[in-house]
Amino acid sequence: MKLKRLISAGLIFACVFSLAACGGKKDDAAEDKKVEITKSEDLAGLTIGVQQGTTGDLACSDIVEKDSQMKRYPKGAAAVQALETGKLDCVVIDAQPAAKFVEKSEELKIIDGIFDDEQYAICIKKGNTELLDEMNGALGELKDDGTLDKIIANYIGDDIGSFQYESPEGTDYSKGTLVMATNAEFEPYEYHEGDEIVGIDVDIARAICDKLGYELKIEDMEFDSILPSVDAGKADFGAAGMTVTEDRKQNVDFTDTYANATQVVIVKK
Repeated sequence: MKLKRLISAGLIFACVFSLAACGGKKDDAAEDKKVEITKSEDLAGLTIGVQQGTTGDLACSDIVEKDSQMKRYPKGAAAVQALETGKLDCVVIDAQPAAKFVEKSEELKIIDGIFDDEQYAICIKKGNTELLDEMNGALGELKDDGTLDKIIANYIGDDIGSFQYESPEGTDYSKGTLVMATNAEFEPYEYHEGDEIVGIDVDIARAICDKLGYELKIEDMEFDSILPSVDAGKADFGAAGMTVTEDRKQNVDFTDTYANATQVVIVKK
């Protein structure tokens, strides 16, 4: 009887060990699966995370085989988190925010060279030529005197922290207030730092308002609410790392561009 029990126990142990080993091999194989992307067509069959309403969303929607592959999130950070937990094959987002996300994770890497360059600009209610001309004039002055380059360099590149824009002492704000619509989830262009919203777009907008004689008021909202807010007159302009596209130009006007950017792909290493 004891011998039979020992044999039976040995067989059970062997089966359990065998199943565990098989399970381990399957897990290892899953972990070894890599997403290879060298051109935009490689995204066609993948599950892609994007921030809803962004250029990445629009670009990838034209590439995928079916819309169910598109996983849209209100924040880019939520898409990246879903990638880290294995719910996505990749995330498509602007290069500068992508760099910030990858800096914070040893599991992720960036694939670039997939998409064409884009231009960022400030959007204004269609037909408001007076404000458009004023903002373009101020933006041109900021370019000419080097302030624009200093603002961008303060957040991107080798000179981070070298220049923090401050409103000139005695600035006249007698013309009232301009309301800026943004989505403060797009570091380094706009993001939360404590109770404040800071970033490249915030500093540029403040510098423009200073030149024009307006106080700046910032309204934080979902990205895809910015254009409707500007169109409805709830905000005077929108600045949120927004790419100029033909579709958007049907609904709003854009200032001259102030920065170049591109979409990149984030994948797990």
